[in-house]
This record gives sequence, structure tokens and C-alpha cells, in this order.
Amino acid sequence: MSHNGSDLPRGRKAAAGGTRSPRRTMRRRLPQALAAGLVLVTLSGCTYKDFPRLGMPSPATEEAPRILSLWQGSWAAALAVGVIVWGLILWSVIFHRRSRTKIEVPAQIRYNLPIEALYTVVPLIVVAVFFYFTARDESKLLETSEKPDHVVNIVGYQWSWGFNYLEDVDGDAATPAKRPKELAAIPDRDYEAVPKGAEGVYDYGVPASEDEDTGNPGPTLVLPKGETVQFVLTSRDVIHSFWVVPFLMKQDVIPGHTNVFEVTPNKEGTFMGKCAELCGADHSRMLFNVKVVSPEEYQQHLQELAAKGQTGSIPAGIPQTDAARNAETNQQ
Repeated sequence: MSHNGSDLPRGRKAAAGGTRSPRRTMRRRLPQALAAGLVLVTLSGCTYKDFPRLGMPSPATEEAPRILSLWQGSWAAALAVGVIVWGLILWSVIFHRRSRTKIEVPAQIRYNLPIEALYTVVPLIVVAVFFYFTARDESKLLETSEKPDHVVNIVGYQWSWGFNYLEDVDGDAATPAKRPKELAAIPDRDYEAVPKGAEGVYDYGVPASEDEDTGNPGPTLVLPKGETVQFVLTSRDVIHSFWVVPFLMKQDVIPGHTNVFEVTPNKEGTFMGKCAELCGADHSRMLFNVKVVSPEEYQQHLQELAAKGQTGSIPAGIPQTDAARNAETNQQ
């Protein structure tokens, strides 16, 4: 028996009863952390069909795949940059650790031209590539037709939405004789796409509105499948943002300024929409639905609104200021 009252050597007793080294503890916990991360990824709810979209919903318009492609490319570039950064971190941790070199203070180098060139040139290239693809796709997405199949004035107000369907519902191109005063806030250049004789019909909602078929909160905008729809966005009060989630496209609705974009829905169904700009106390209730139906059902919906007496238009919003109107005209 040893002098300390134990029949084990002192070193073995220390190893058996003492605390484990931080390195051994880390080695034991690393597989557990990796396993936990794998479980989290597995239980995230994504199927193999959803994973390539990287969190985006399934596109519901002909324009949406372009947005999805830009999103996927951005993620691919970010992942490539991340791999490089993680690789450099791991390389420096493994090959420049003190226990490997047995040196307390490593050699001090003032600069390294290859590395400095790398972290200067590579970010410039990445930003330039991002800018090119973003500018290319944004220009394409904001193109509008001179004569789209349909024009809908989207009106944002605290805290719901109104929809002016600018259509020739009665089939008489002579009515109305002039533009309704409710649409005076829309500049001439954005009103040119409206067909002649478009007396129009409208629908609107309040925060307590619900879709009759689904019970989803908010008013319902009906659109025809396979036909081009041009949205003219106007606001009555503050800045809102019109976002139909599966369209993968949103745009601000600004008082005193008109935004326009176009989509061609290619999938029937009811989709959720919301305001994507904090606009006041009831912003969270500023929801709406988009129901994509056949062209025949769309025309039937217009007739139903007319039968309810909802002909004409609701006020579009705040008139655009002359300064903004002139500035945008000069840019065209």
C-alpha cells in the first residue's frame, strides 16, 4: 500500500478520480453536438421537394421562378463564401496552434500580399456579380405591358385593402366618358393601360373581413389564371407593402407615389397575402387573400360585384405631387 493510503499509483488515482481535461471533454461532446444539429435539420419539416427552394414557397406565377433562381444563386454564393471562411478558420486553428509549434509567440509578419489581394479582390467580384444578376432580374420583373389583359388598382389604407378592378364590365366602350374622380391620384402614364370603357367594379375589406370559402382573414382579390394582370399600387395614408407570398414578389405602396408591376398567375388556388411594411397599430391584421380562378370564373366574379352595386371605384389615394410627377416623366 502506498504512503497516501491507496494501493493505486498516485498518477492513476489522479486520472481516475480527477477532472477530465478540456480537450477530452470537447472531443466527447463534439459528436453529440453534430448529432443534435443533424436531428434539428431532419425535424425542420422540409421534404426533399422543398429543400431546393431554400425556404421559399412554391412559385404561383410565370415571373416567380426568376425570383426563386436569384434567391438560390444568392444562397449558393453565400455558402461558397462561408466554406472558404470556415476553411481558413479551421486551417489556422489546426496548423497554427501552439501545441504543434511549441512556440509561445509565433513569428510576426507585418503583411501578406497574396492574402491582402485575396480579401480585397474576391469581395469586389462577389459584389459585382450580385449587382449584375440583381439589376438584370429587377429590370425584367418591373417590365410592364402597354395593353395587359387586366388592370387592378390595389389601394392600401389603415388597416386593410381595397381592389379596383378597372374592367369594361358592361361591354360599352363609351362609358364612362372620362376618368372617375376616385382614380385621379393615378398618373396618366400608369392609367394608359386601362381599357376604354372601364367603369370598373370594386371590393374592399376591414381588419375583421374574412374569406367566405376558407375563413382566412382579410378581403379576397380574385385573379384569372394564365392572363396578365397589371397592379397599380396606391395608398391613402402611410407606406404599406403589397406582398402575395407565393408570388415571391412584393412592392411598397407609397402615398403620393404610384408603383406598378405585372404578374401572370399560373396556378389555381387561394394564397395568403399581407402588408410587409410596419404601418401602424393594426399592421398585423392587414391581411388579404388572392384567389386564382379560371378566366370564366373571374368574369363571373366581376358580374357578381356589379350585381351587388359595387360598380365604379373606391378612392385610390393621395394624389402624386407635381415634383415627383415631373421628375419621373423626365426619367422616361
